Amino acid sequence: MSLGSAPAGRPRFGTDGVRGLANEIISPEYALAFGRASARVFRSTADGGPETFFVGRDTRLSGAMIEAALCAGLASEGAHVVRLGVCPTPAVAWLAARDGVAGVVISASHNPFQDNGIKLFAPGGLKLANEEEQRLEDALATLPSSGRGSGAAIGTFLDGGSNLQEWAEALVGSIDGRSFTGLRVVIDCGHGAAYSLAPAVLRRLGASVDALGTDPDGININAGCGSTDLRPLSARVVKTGADLGLAFDGDADRVLAVDAQGQTVDGDELIAMCAIDRKAQGRLPQDTVVVTVMANQGFRLGMAAVGILISETAVGDRNVLERLEQGGWALGGEQSGHVIFRELATTGDGLLTGIQVLDLMARRGMSLRSLAEEAMTRQPQVLHNVRLGAHPSLDAPELAERLAPLAAEVQPRLQGGRVLIRPSGTEPLLRVMVEAPDRAVAERVAAELVAAAEALLR
Repeated sequence: MSLGSAPAGRPRFGTDGVRGLANEIISPEYALAFGRASARVFRSTADGGPETFFVGRDTRLSGAMIEAALCAGLASEGAHVVRLGVCPTPAVAWLAARDGVAGVVISASHNPFQDNGIKLFAPGGLKLANEEEQRLEDALATLPSSGRGSGAAIGTFLDGGSNLQEWAEALVGSIDGRSFTGLRVVIDCGHGAAYSLAPAVLRRLGASVDALGTDPDGININAGCGSTDLRPLSARVVKTGADLGLAFDGDADRVLAVDAQGQTVDGDELIAMCAIDRKAQGRLPQDTVVVTVMANQGFRLGMAAVGILISETAVGDRNVLERLEQGGWALGGEQSGHVIFRELATTGDGLLTGIQVLDLMARRGMSLRSLAEEAMTRQPQVLHNVRLGAHPSLDAPELAERLAPLAAEVQPRLQGGRVLIRPSGTEPLLRVMVEAPDRAVAERVAAELVAAAEALLR
C-alpha cells in the first residue's frame, strides 16, 4: 500500500518497510511493538524457538532511540539481539543471509533526518514477501490484548560490531584478488551509514580515495550531499581530476556515480554496463537482466542491441529481487541506484556496486563515461513529484487513476515516448515521469500533468 493512503499515525508497509516522521509516526512505542511483533512472527516460523535478529541503523538523530525501543521489544519476546550499531543496510542483510537469521535496519534511507523507518529482513536476509508483511501487521494489531511471555522468556543482547569486518572482507573478495591501484575516486557518504566502512574498503582495494560526507552529526544525513545531491561530489571530482565519483544514500543500499567530467551516471547506466560485461563473461544467466518500469527507454534499446533480454517489474528493489529469484537470474536493479548482484548479495548494495564498477573500469582500461556510452544512450526523461500534503482530497492511487485519461491523451505527442504516473512507495508523493526524444516536449507534457494533479488536489 502506498504511504499516500496510509491512515494518519499508523505506518503501513511501502516498497521499503515502514517510514515516517521520527518520534511521531515512527515512535518509540511503535518501535517497541514492531520488535515484539517481529519476534512473534519469526518465532512461529522457527519451530517455536527463539529467533536471532541482527540490528543495525544509520546515523540520524533518532536512530539510537528507535533502536533501544525496538531491541527491547525483540528481547521481551525472547529473541536474541545482535546489535551492529551504525552500518549499511546491505551489511545487515548479508549477515542475516550468512547465519540464516532475521535482520532489522532502522533507517529512512534517502529521507531527511526528521524521518526514520524500519526495514525487516526475513531469516536468510531476504526482504519480506507480501504474506509475511501481512502476518506482521496482523501481529501488530493484536499486541495490546495478547499479553507477553513468561519472566524467563527474555532474550539476550550482544555487541555484534565485529561482524561488520566479515562483510567488508566479502566485499574485498568479490573481485578475486584484483586491485584498483592507480584509480582515483571521490566518494560522498552523505554523512550516512557508510561514512566509515566505505572509505576503508576502497582504500583496502588500492584506490586513491577522497571521502566527503564522513562527519555525521545526526541531522546532516542526506542534507545537500550523497546521492540526494550530486553537486558537491561532481565539483570535487572535476576539481581534483579524479577518475569518477560515487555517492551513497543514507543507508548505503544504493549508489549513483559521476564521471570524470562531473556528469551523472545513474543506475540504468551502471546496470547496463555490468550486464554487458557479465554476458561477455558467461555470468548473465539466460542473458537476462531485471529492471523496473522506471528504466529509461535508452536502456531497453541498448540491451536489445547486444542481445540481452529484459524482465520488467514494478518499482522497488524487493520486486527486482523476487523476479531474480523466480527466474534464477543474477543481475537487476533500479534507475535510482539500487543494484542487486544476486550471486553476491540479497539486496541492493551501494558499496558492492561501486566495487564492481571500479573493477570493470580497471579490467577494461576504460573511463566510466566510455563504458556508459558503450552500453546505452539515454533518452530524455523528466520526473516530477507531486506532494500530497497532510490531508489530501485524493490519495496517491486515486490521483493516478484520475490522471490516466490525460496521460493517454498526451501520448501521441511523445513520438514513441511514454508517460508513467505512480504513487511513491516510500513517501506521500505522486511521481510523474515523461520520456520523449525531444526534452522540451517531455518537459511541457510533464508540466501539464503536474498542473492537472495539483488542480485535482485543491
